[in-house]
Amino acid sequence: MSMRSVSLTRMLTLVSVLTAAGIITVLLLQGHSSAAESHARMSSVADSTSSSAAPASAAAPASAKPSAKPKPSATAPAAPAANAALRSAVAGANGAVSVSVTDLGTGRSLTYGAPGHGFATASIVKLDILSTLLLQAQDQGTVLTAAQRSLATTMIENSDNNAATALWNQIGQESGLNTANRRFGLVSTSGGTDGNWGLTSTTAADQVRLLRQVFTGDSLLSSASRSYVQGLLGQVESDQRWGVSAAASGSDYAVKNGWLPRSATGLWVINSIGMVQRDGHELLIAAVSDGNLSESSGIALVQSVARAAADSLNGS
Repeated sequence: MSMRSVSLTRMLTLVSVLTAAGIITVLLLQGHSSAAESHARMSSVADSTSSSAAPASAAAPASAKPSAKPKPSATAPAAPAANAALRSAVAGANGAVSVSVTDLGTGRSLTYGAPGHGFATASIVKLDILSTLLLQAQDQGTVLTAAQRSLATTMIENSDNNAATALWNQIGQESGLNTANRRFGLVSTSGGTDGNWGLTSTTAADQVRLLRQVFTGDSLLSSASRSYVQGLLGQVESDQRWGVSAAASGSDYAVKNGWLPRSATGLWVINSIGMVQRDGHELLIAAVSDGNLSESSGIALVQSVARAAADSLNGS
């Protein structure tokens, strides 16, 4: 082969290599351009959704109807609204008043009036003192002594203050009461200090929680303890049967009342708690009040709110 032929062959080979390289470069540039455009499109989508509260894929279509609110569970009935009589009674109180009621059969419940207000218990704390005493005895594997039972009887049935003081000291005063109440599930009750058990602070809702410990099987108290307390509450002396008993449809009820004139103001604390039978329903009711002008006006107030709250459960 001549030198001229060799040179021509090398030249043609070089041209082929350069041509191929150019094609590859074009392909690479085209690929880079496509990837860049794709990234740009993705960035544009991201920018368009970044100012929204949710990604576009999670947003509801403009024509979509809002989802329905979940229906109340059968095990958690919707709370009834306070009726006109209850609203009027609470609004007309000279001081503060609150009522809480639970239907043990239906599970419906209502608490109304004075949210966040702590009420002095006066003598309704005597039920709490006895419940604490019984819980402590259960913890120790013992039963109440004859002396303790005698004190408990006069404390509940006659609302005797000396008996209450004796048992208050035996349970460890406010420390013992507060410890038991935490176990009972009371969340807004604090024992009175310096021996002043009547100044224990509570709410209507907490008092219904305490009543559940006495009147239902969902309780830390034994069946024997519950029956014992129920018997005493059903035998309070006749002049102390006012209060939530006004909501009963007959004479089947168990109550404990409290009344206390405040020395600083001359105004009355009037409270009532208990279980009543109303039209075939067992209701736990607590009505607590303070700032009443007189004992009689306070009694009328708690009786009116107890009746109205019971009616509200039935939608009347």
